[in-house]
Amino acid sequence: MGLISELKLAVPWGHIAAKAWGSHQSPPVLCLHGWLDNANSFDRIIPLLPKDFYYVAMDFGGHGLSSHYSPGFPYDHQNFVSEVRRVAAALKWNRFSLLGHSFGGTVGGMFSCIFPEMVDKLVLLESSPFILESNELENMLTYKRRAIEHMLQVEASEKPSHVVSPEEMLQGFLKNNSHVGDECAKLLLQRGTTQVATGLLLNRDRRITRPEYYFNFISRELFVHSIRKLQARVLLIKATQGYYDVRRENDANMELMLFVTNSLRSILKERFQYVQVPGNHYVHMNQPQHMAGVISSFLLSKERIRAQL
Repeated sequence: MGLISELKLAVPWGHIAAKAWGSHQSPPVLCLHGWLDNANSFDRIIPLLPKDFYYVAMDFGGHGLSSHYSPGFPYDHQNFVSEVRRVAAALKWNRFSLLGHSFGGTVGGMFSCIFPEMVDKLVLLESSPFILESNELENMLTYKRRAIEHMLQVEASEKPSHVVSPEEMLQGFLKNNSHVGDECAKLLLQRGTTQVATGLLLNRDRRITRPEYYFNFISRELFVHSIRKLQARVLLIKATQGYYDVRRENDANMELMLFVTNSLRSILKERFQYVQVPGNHYVHMNQPQHMAGVISSFLLSKERIRAQL
């Protein structure tokens, strides 16, 4: 399935960039990348998925080739959710499926609960439809404070963007993303950087920093209330060596993930499927063949397929 086109969708602060595979007359699937990644996140999995869909992978604002938000306008979880609504409006989609990796899955999850009638299927790769506050109550005000301080600091800084050699850029990227292999890192940097005379510049907005500063943490009660609104069928794929929490230091605590999967199972019943695959947080890039089959069956299924646990 060849890449059909690069899309540029107008928004009030500039444009949202996206790339598309397949025929735009086929049922649409919107692909949402993880924090600080970009649409190239899906380059290796989409060619392995059924040809009978129109896949559009967008770059969130401030990521990849999308415009940065206007000066003084903060990045926030809900803004990313509204970007999904803007993309759907620009493409004139009334109903579509969502495929979200990591942070992209939490954006897709919130969107699917706010606009339940618009989402047919929701695929969560190493993700959760929402982030629960249980481990974070102590930190939430600090996160909000740091997000504001960081934005003001970047605005006040006169420092030009840092130009580095391709090799230095790659090594820095791998150091910050231990789950991404060389090949996949190069793929993400291809769309995440711009070549200038003296080296490479990162495209992403410097105002965007740690994910926890921007997440919308919710209570267990609100989580249960929200997923009751879901009309979509949900497939959650967890990697055996993946992440279980927003912050790596809480990763050993799987209780929250269990709460999420048990709640989805008890509320959605046969509309929920949970599958574990071997691999790490970037399994969809590193070993896409580990999950392509189960995603394909799910997208093509008219009713629930038997969970392959």
